Amino acid sequence: MKTVHHTDVILHAFDWPYLSVAEQAHEIAKAGYKSVLVSPPMKSLCTKSGTKWWQRYQPQDYRVIDNQLGNTVDFKAMITALKEHDIRTYVDVVFNHMANESSIRNDLQYPSQAELDSYQSNSQYFESVKLFGDLSEPIFTEEDFVEAFGIEDWQDKWEVQNGRITGGPTDPGLPTLRDSDYVVEQQKLYLKAMKALGVKGFRIDAAKHITLEQLKKVWSDDITEGIHIFGEIITDGGATKAEYELFLQPYLEQTRLGAYDFPLFQTVFDSLLPKGSLKSLIDPYCFGQALSKPRAITFAITHDIPNNDVFADMVMDESLEGLAYSYILGRDGGVPLIYTDLDTSGIVNSCKKPRWVDSWNDPQMVARIEFHNRMHGLRMSLIEACDDLLAFKRGDKGIVVLNKSRKPKRMSLPVSGEWFELLSAQKYSTVKRELSVVVPPQQSMMLVKQGALSKS
Repeated sequence: MKTVHHTDVILHAFDWPYLSVAEQAHEIAKAGYKSVLVSPPMKSLCTKSGTKWWQRYQPQDYRVIDNQLGNTVDFKAMITALKEHDIRTYVDVVFNHMANESSIRNDLQYPSQAELDSYQSNSQYFESVKLFGDLSEPIFTEEDFVEAFGIEDWQDKWEVQNGRITGGPTDPGLPTLRDSDYVVEQQKLYLKAMKALGVKGFRIDAAKHITLEQLKKVWSDDITEGIHIFGEIITDGGATKAEYELFLQPYLEQTRLGAYDFPLFQTVFDSLLPKGSLKSLIDPYCFGQALSKPRAITFAITHDIPNNDVFADMVMDESLEGLAYSYILGRDGGVPLIYTDLDTSGIVNSCKKPRWVDSWNDPQMVARIEFHNRMHGLRMSLIEACDDLLAFKRGDKGIVVLNKSRKPKRMSLPVSGEWFELLSAQKYSTVKRELSVVVPPQQSMMLVKQGALSKS
């Protein structure tokens, strides 16, 4: 295996079939990704006509992988293919709740009796895709769930961590699992089965809905050893914001797990608005507007943002999203997470093509990842900052310049030697220890010093 860096880039292959990931393993490695995060490998609703992406987040059983994206055999083949290219497999884990099947039944047995009967009538198949356990019995019954009520006050911590996530007052919601020894045991058996298959990372879905006590029981030392783990705790900002102080701050203080850096995302998003300032990106952690570098999963978009109406106004314009990616892949610290899908949202790009289908392998993205991979361990230092322009160095080998204005910006950088700009593939030479560049409107530059271009 090649050297593992704590800031290696993750490709979020959102809702990709497992065999599609396997088929793309070579291209994923070639683009510079070191890990791939895939959608929940559990049993969830699967039909001949297909299912919506959110069905993957409504598990029916932990003990088998059988969903619209593939089964356990496909999943193992994907891990093998990725491992052959020195790429680690990360998985999305849904432990807060089980599937809302209230439209077809009134009980809380998982899997349903109809599914259990299917296990028995197709025993050879289901035994071949079994991860653990006795498939003649349900994994959960009524006693494994908390009392049913929908969350109404999202600022009430107890309600958020005990109530059901619903789609509105008429929706019974997702049955919330109880914090019990039995539930924790089943969840740990699942995680151990994933580790035995070679999984190297876990994303905890809906982590804000799970109590810290239960998180600590499930993600114990025997589970976390040698594994990269991070929780999804959605907030609308950093320090002083209610969601941060209620959910994210206690999680960071009482666990050693990583987390999505929603405070940094909000900081970047606000800085790119017409009235925002790029000066806020100089050191956002200092002001409580970013997570500490070792704990942070950084991003410009997550799967919830384009696929849920409630977050739709957080989708950036393409050019601004590019600036956001140049920042998170150019800065030091944090693990960048790059989102791609197979057109789950229906949003198109400027060429009228599905916006994020090929974005992971776009030449600009690949260039940004190359810069990131070459700058491992090099300290970030400020060159210049104003409302519309930000320039910083990475050691003496890299320079990042962001221009969010609608006009080109000319600037002189105090460096010497020959430089190569990765995004445009242009060479630059310094004159009298100054490098003169023109940054196009709402674009960025990522410069690497000649001689620093050898493979890391």
